[in-house]
Amino acid sequence: MEEWIPIGYLISAALFIFGLKKLGHPRTAPRGNQYGAMGMLVAVLTTVINIQMTSDGGANWTLIITGLVVGSVIGLIMAIRVEMTGMPELVALFNGFGGAASALVALSESWKYIEDPTKVLPVGLEIQVVMVAAGLSALVGWMTLTGSILAMFKLKGGIYIPFSKKDDRGRRKWLNTPTWGPTWLNPVKVLMVLSVIALIYLSIGDPRETDYLWAIIGISCILGIVLVLPIGGADMPVVVSLLNSLSGIAAAFTGFIIGNSVLIVAGSLVGASGLILTFIMCKAMNRTLADVLFKSFGGSGEKAELTRTKVGSDADEVAMMIDGAQKVIIVPGYGMAVSQCQHQVKEFADLISEKFDTEVKYAIHPVAGRMPGHMNVLLAEANVPYEQLIEMDEINPEFPDCDVAVIIGANDTTNPAARSGEGPLAGMPIIDADAARTVVIIKRSLSVGYAGVDNDLFYMDKTMMLFGDGKAMMTGLNNAIKEI
Repeated sequence: MEEWIPIGYLISAALFIFGLKKLGHPRTAPRGNQYGAMGMLVAVLTTVINIQMTSDGGANWTLIITGLVVGSVIGLIMAIRVEMTGMPELVALFNGFGGAASALVALSESWKYIEDPTKVLPVGLEIQVVMVAAGLSALVGWMTLTGSILAMFKLKGGIYIPFSKKDDRGRRKWLNTPTWGPTWLNPVKVLMVLSVIALIYLSIGDPRETDYLWAIIGISCILGIVLVLPIGGADMPVVVSLLNSLSGIAAAFTGFIIGNSVLIVAGSLVGASGLILTFIMCKAMNRTLADVLFKSFGGSGEKAELTRTKVGSDADEVAMMIDGAQKVIIVPGYGMAVSQCQHQVKEFADLISEKFDTEVKYAIHPVAGRMPGHMNVLLAEANVPYEQLIEMDEINPEFPDCDVAVIIGANDTTNPAARSGEGPLAGMPIIDADAARTVVIIKRSLSVGYAGVDNDLFYMDKTMMLFGDGKAMMTGLNNAIKEI
């Protein structure tokens, strides 16, 4: 039976790799998720069997079953209750859980030498590998936990204070998540990393010294906070991707400690894919990773003061203007996700295609929403054909020939201010919706986007504003088109 353990891990690793491959396209992504889940199930079962066979007292089934039940219940509740609009925050939180899990396993491996003074310590290269891997797992894991929790609150924009007095709309007091990062904080980050490395070196000489252990954990937790704290809202998707990568790296380090090959493989896959995605997003936002981490791009958390006004249009006006349009490009954004109006958007595209013989395409910005692929997932849910979802670089040259650009809740990703050399959006590639002959924007108000920058596109003469909830406005627009 023991010789089958490596085969089980091999099958699990193969399923992870095939799953990751399938996740590369929306059409095959569900199957990729299934492969990943199957791979994790095989890995868990193989690990439990291995423990049962190699441990003198056998596996502690009480703890194993309790952990599986608690984790499954938490996952099930979140899967049911969390809307698509909350997925970025959920992903950030799960990144933190992954980092913490790896760090706790590494801690248990280090703690067994502290708990049992009679236990013989490894010597030579073995003790060096164990302590270095444990230290790095602690550094990356605890940093990922605290950084991910802060990233979650940044994505939410803040938190309601429990038991605080409610206002006239029934909401409790809201505390905004701060964005703070003076230049002197960067050398502090470097110093903290060097301090942890020094503590890891000292722990090799004395593995049973608990002061080193707690110091590593404490500094790593603080490092996660100071790393994410200066980063503004516009760059948070990059941070979430980086934290995802770090959680995988922490798992790989832990795999070296406990000698688990599948954990090394899975952690390496997550780390590598997360890092690749991070660089892709940096490129999409015309940033370098160093700029995001150390130059406090992405907004200071302060919102621009609005001094301009714009008279809104109604659905009938927009419907008459769309009548006869030969080409319409729809630009989805976070507002579409919030209002959950992707089905009404699909109905709108079908209506004008059938009624006016209009060519319809969707312009997808790489960081539209709060995470990569956010818009793709929502529109796929509404059965929008994949061939109509066009990435930013491919769709931008088509806007000068576009009769109408319909923007649904996208702000920062269509803001012409990004073409300037100033502000938190400076240099970020955007959807060139302002090049269309007419622009229709569906938005609740003239409020600024996540980066806190006013949008000149709102005030152009060729722009028509439909103020209101995305679903309500799209429903009204669809009804107006049906009556033409």
